[in-house]
Amino acid sequence: MTSTLQPASMTEAEKRPGRWLALSVLVLAVLLVAVDATVLGLATPYISEDLNPSGTQLLWIGDVYSFVIAGLLVSMGSLGDRIGRKRILLGGATVFGAISVLNAYATTPELLILARALLGVAGATLMPATLALIRNLFHDPRERSLAVGIWGATASAGTAVGPIVGGFLLGHFWWGSVFLINLPVMVVLVLVGIRTLPESRNPDPGPWDLISVVLSLVGMIGVVYAVKEAATHGFTPATLAAGLLGAAALYGFVHRQLTMPTPLLDMRLFRKRGFSGAVLADLLTVLGMSGLVFFLSQYLQLVQGRRPFEAGLAELPAAVGAVAAGLVAGRAARRFSVRAVVSGGLAVVGLALAVLTTLGQSTGYPVLGAALLVVGVGAGFSFTVTADVILSSVPKDQAGAASAVSETAYELGAALGIALLGSIVTGVYRDFTGPAGTPEAAHESLGAAVETATTLPARTSAELLTAARDSFVHGLHLASGAGAAVLLATAAAAWFLLKDQKLESTG
Repeated sequence: MTSTLQPASMTEAEKRPGRWLALSVLVLAVLLVAVDATVLGLATPYISEDLNPSGTQLLWIGDVYSFVIAGLLVSMGSLGDRIGRKRILLGGATVFGAISVLNAYATTPELLILARALLGVAGATLMPATLALIRNLFHDPRERSLAVGIWGATASAGTAVGPIVGGFLLGHFWWGSVFLINLPVMVVLVLVGIRTLPESRNPDPGPWDLISVVLSLVGMIGVVYAVKEAATHGFTPATLAAGLLGAAALYGFVHRQLTMPTPLLDMRLFRKRGFSGAVLADLLTVLGMSGLVFFLSQYLQLVQGRRPFEAGLAELPAAVGAVAAGLVAGRAARRFSVRAVVSGGLAVVGLALAVLTTLGQSTGYPVLGAALLVVGVGAGFSFTVTADVILSSVPKDQAGAASAVSETAYELGAALGIALLGSIVTGVYRDFTGPAGTPEAAHESLGAAVETATTLPARTSAELLTAARDSFVHGLHLASGAGAAVLLATAAAAWFLLKDQKLESTG
């Protein structure tokens, strides 16, 4: 890989004394976004009891945050390239903290939906800026690989910390506390970031095209919404309309970028095999793993009867594996090869998901814990190296937009994975045969079956729970098997797409 950096800037970067302290600020931002993405799931029952939202409103409370983030990542990454990544990161962090208070004290479902959407706007400013600033803080390739590894490890740790912190807070405080934990982190982030983060921007950015921003937002939200709705309710006219509108908007976005002299996103980046291969690998990996991530908490709590805090702890091995692998991934990619580390990591995740097809209601934790540890290790190697490849493939001036593409792949992969693999679990579950007198509501979800069982006679309740749990676990088997197939296919594709791809070894 040819370096885009001059030796003088390399020397300056190597001598910058505060770059590792600055990295700690970026890590805080990543941790916050990752925790916030997972912590709400545990609070949903408490929100339902307090605000009494309708079923549709409850779905929007859970989904609107990711919808908005997915729709704005590219636009906000490009905005950071233009006005300054430090400025957009610290401004977005401040707004994120303020809106967290609005979320915590929302008094109606409508207000909470609005607050979650605004939180998504603020969140979209954080992730691309953090990765882009790493690209500009660490010019030495080996240091940058380690920094990206720490960044990725923190994101992985945050997804595991979310349920643990959420379970603890919900056991001692009200549901709004899961949002207020953002405030002290944001205060530290802003105060330290002002002093340690260098400003960086594209010196010749061109205008920030609002038409492109709108097309990107409408396109991503339309497609993600359509996929989720189709998986849940089938192909209704409204779902098809949303999907077509989203696809048309994305087509318009791409066409506009190709014809503009200074586009919001330089589509020529995708001509680079390393860049496009890494982005595709990320998208398909997240897609294949999403079924496990989304349904594992339900399995631990509703099938095996664990409390929320205990369920959160049970998922910790995945984060431990990801952190450990992320810290050594860059070194491994240089010693062996990029494609060996990425493909090997993905193949390992695929095999671990295949093991999960053997889970039962009474499966002991050692099997599950070992599988999660392997998933974490494989994902840590893969995601860290692909992030490094993406950053190394672009000039510094385009780091924000490139980082946003990477993050968008994660969001889109998660939405598609939950929708497609989730539809497998849901479809299998709904067909279970319960005892005579089983209410229709019990077929909607395993949570509904558990709640319904409390109103039935003891024998009927036990039969209902056994049938519902068996059906859910069978659906989880099929989703894990499908995820394993996706991961193994992605491993094979990455082996070819990342051929001859190398990480920079020296400045």
